[in-house]
Order: sequence, then C-alpha cells, then structure tokens
Amino acid sequence: NCSMVLKTLHFITRPLSDEEGSFSLAYIITIHKELEMFVKLLRAIYMPQNIYCIHVDEKSPKDYRAAVQNIINCFENIFISSKRENVVYAGFSRLQADINCMRDLVHSKIQWNYVINLCGQDYPIKTNKDIIQYIKSKWNGKNMTPGVVQPLHMKHRTQVSYREYVHSGMSYVYPTKNIKAKPPYNLTIYFGSAYYILTKEFVEFTLTDARAKDLLEWSRDTYSPDEHYWVTLNRLNG
Repeated sequence: NCSMVLKTLHFITRPLSDEEGSFSLAYIITIHKELEMFVKLLRAIYMPQNIYCIHVDEKSPKDYRAAVQNIINCFENIFISSKRENVVYAGFSRLQADINCMRDLVHSKIQWNYVINLCGQDYPIKTNKDIIQYIKSKWNGKNMTPGVVQPLHMKHRTQVSYREYVHSGMSYVYPTKNIKAKPPYNLTIYFGSAYYILTKEFVEFTLTDARAKDLLEWSRDTYSPDEHYWVTLNRLNG
C-alpha cells in the first residue's frame, strides 16, 4: 500500500530548499539482503528530485526481490537496474553491477549532476543539502575517487588472472596460473576505494571512450577491479 509506505515511513515528498531542487543526485545501491536496512537507507537519502537505481543481486531469494519491487513501485524516480548480475565479492560482477545502473541512469529523463554508489549496509551521516554543498565547494566539476599508484602488496591483483566461482549458494574469486598481459595503452594502474562520487560527464566518458572500454575488458579477470577501474580512468590526462 503506497500511501501507507509514504506516510508511515515519512518519506520526503518535496525538495527542502531551492538549492537542492536544482541539483539532482543519482544513486546506485547494490543490495542482496536485509530488507529493513535497505528501506532505512532509502528513507534517509530519498529526495523527489534525485534518481535511484537499485541493483538486486540475481542470487537473492525471490521473495526478497519481490518485496524490493513492491516498495520501489511507489516511486517514479526509483527503479531496479534493467540487467542484474550474480555478484561475487571482489569479482568483476560487482563492477559490472554499477556499470549496468550507469547505462540506465544516463538515459534517465531526470538531469542529474553526480552519481554516488552505495551498498545495502551503508548509511548517511550527512543530509542531502550537506552533500550537495560539499560537492559544490572544492569538487565542483571534479570526481571523488581517491587513490594511489598500485602498491607492491596489491600487484598480485592484476598480475595473474582470476575467476569467479558461483555454485549452490557459494561464491568466491580464485586465482589461476595464467599471467595477465600489461594494461592497455600502457596505463598506470591506480588503486583506491570502490566507492565514489562521479560527474555525469565522467560517467558518459567511461561508457563510450575506447580506453575505458579496453580497460574494462582487461579488468574482467582481475581481483576486485572496482578498486582500480574508476580511479585509474580519473587519472587520465584531460
């Protein structure tokens, strides 16, 4: 019952300021469990001028997926990603889940400014307005995806080929004995957080640029590629 959802959970139904109303954020949320935690997170970050792409793990139970769908059916600016992945921790599928949402978001009618990715166990400690004002301060037109040149103790993540294993409720990433080729375009690999705040222009670049596509393909069999993909692309000249 959508009116019950909106009323009992006290979802915000209008922009709380002119500044927020004219600066839309996009959110990517990858979830697979704990429905109540997801609803609390969504309630905390929800604004009617924003847009939200929810990636529900393909391995999640049917009743969980149905419950998520029932909730987001109450909102025009929340949707489930058009393509879902069997997400494996530290696997390429985790990065692919974000990219699936990005492909949906760039075709949205809502003209968003930045995208923020979260997982179902995250929770904000700042308001929507705080986040916008922080972005506008020293980050206006820039991406927040900090990182450093690949440390020696992480070289193994991109030196050998990794594979995802998904079978009967178990999933993990394991190394093979195959040595990987050097990164395309002789790129320097950087490492940082898998979580980011990215401009819409940068997202469009990552989905269309040949270097971004080739790096994505090269990253397919690396360990936890979402920790090097965004930060490496952000360090490209220009």
